[in-house]
Amino acid sequence: MGAWVERMAAIPGIAFSGGPGVVRNALRGAEDRPDEMYGEPMWPTATGSTSATPASRHVPFEARGTELAARVWEALELPGSAMDYHFVLQSAVDRLWSDRRSDPDGLQLVEVFTRLDLELMEAAPQAVSFDSEAAGREATFVRVSSVPRLISLLEREGAFQEALALARRLTRFEQGEEMVSRLSEKVHALGAEAEG
Repeated sequence: MGAWVERMAAIPGIAFSGGPGVVRNALRGAEDRPDEMYGEPMWPTATGSTSATPASRHVPFEARGTELAARVWEALELPGSAMDYHFVLQSAVDRLWSDRRSDPDGLQLVEVFTRLDLELMEAAPQAVSFDSEAAGREATFVRVSSVPRLISLLEREGAFQEALALARRLTRFEQGEEMVSRLSEKVHALGAEAEG
């Protein structure tokens, strides 16, 4: 897979088919293509060009609530890299988590965006790694915050089996082992309690 794709749904192996209600061809930047003449892709802007993809530039830092959700869904329909989409999703999860007291409805999107982020990571591990396995080095993964947030939320709700399943998936990226251990103990204890 190249350094960028037309939209997140174009990443091989991902089941995501597109943002709900987003009309891709109506989005500014959806048809942009980079100038790759000098090696690094340079994307057109109103004032020249930038190395930042349309997806990575689409969600304003101050966006919250429904505006944030709409901008995230749109960003996933714009050209970008797997890592761009990961950071769009993870940043949205972080903001929604921070605003959970003032906007508890956002917790539903925490789950949706986190599951989508994990699906992305599994389809394109380079989304969370700066190293290239193709270069002969083992991948070194960046710390992911979205999935542990959802695991924590599920654990608080008593959904230990579901939290454990997510934690096990996260271990592929060299993180979550301590959560697997803790949740395994809880699941085992609940199983023993149910039998007794």
